[in-house]
Parts: sequence; C-alpha cells; structure tokens
Amino acid sequence: MDHTFLSAFILLLLVLDPLGSLPIFIPVMRQVAPQRRRWVALREVGIAFGVLFAFMFLGEGFLRVMHLSERSLEVAGGVILLMVAIRMIFSHEGGVYGTPEGKEPLIFPLAVPLLAGPSAMATVLLLASRQPERMLSWVGALASAMAVSLVVLLLCDRIRRWVGDSVVAAVEKLMGLVLTAIAVEMILAGLKRYFLG
Repeated sequence: MDHTFLSAFILLLLVLDPLGSLPIFIPVMRQVAPQRRRWVALREVGIAFGVLFAFMFLGEGFLRVMHLSERSLEVAGGVILLMVAIRMIFSHEGGVYGTPEGKEPLIFPLAVPLLAGPSAMATVLLLASRQPERMLSWVGALASAMAVSLVVLLLCDRIRRWVGDSVVAAVEKLMGLVLTAIAVEMILAGLKRYFLG
C-alpha cells in the first residue's frame, strides 16, 4: 500500500491519536504545576518526535540487523494497530495505554508510549522502508502530525469544555474504526506480498 504525503499525515495522525490521548493527558498534567504544563507538553512532544524520527532513518538498518522483512514488519505493524484500534473502540479503564502514575512526566507515559508507541514506530519504519525515496515527505508528514498533536495537547482543557466528554469519546471511537480499516489493509498487503511476492 503506497502512501502520499496526505495519506501518511492522516495515518500518523490516527496512530498518534491526540484526541484519544486527552483522557490520559489531563490527569497526568494535573500533577504538574500550571506554569510548567506548556513546557512539559512541548518537551514530551519533542521527545516523541525525536524517537520516531530516529526510527524513520534507522529503520532500514534495523530490519537488516534483525533479519526482518518488510512483509513481517507490515503484518506486525498492522496487528499492533489493530490492537490499539480495538482498545480505542471498546474503552478500557485508564484509556488506551492504562493508568499513568507518578508526578511530572518525563518520557513515560506521554512521549512513550502515548505518542511514540509501538504502532507509531512500526508505521514510520514501514513508510521509510517501503518508499525510502520519499523520506522528506515522511519527515514532513511526521512533523505535521506532531504539530497537530501538540496543539491538541496544549488546548486539551478548552477542547473538553467546548465539545464535552461524550463528543471526545465518540471521536475517539470513530478514529478507532478508521484505524481498524487501515490496520486490516496493512495486514492484507503484507500477506499478499508474502504469498504472491
């Protein structure tokens, strides 16, 4: 399944799931002093971008070292996406990634795994390995998706006040349905390439 800049941007946005992260982001950030919340959000999104950026460029070498094929990565990424999508659709206590603990977050749980989780890592590895000649487009799509995620996280309290909890939950489930279709497509594409070459 070849991607364009727009489809990669939408895919990454669905995988990062900034609206779905609101129920986790808000309780984690309540433990942070109000004057530091903006800085913490910027720092965590920056860390997540750095992790995914590194995976994007080191993905090809990683596959070679681990003796993995693009087909196995495609199927594995699709399975992970499918699991995340199912958790988005059928709400779990504590949200998609479980209940976070601790005081001011550093890397966990906001940067990793909330933003730069296994599904996002698999997605950027797949984009880079399938179409390495379009690396600039993938970096742009990742940066754009991260920018949207940052804006949503910075405005999370206002968003919840404007639309209400029920609308946020409905949007998360809708995004889960779309992500399910994308995950199934990834799995089928990987199996097709495996069996048909």
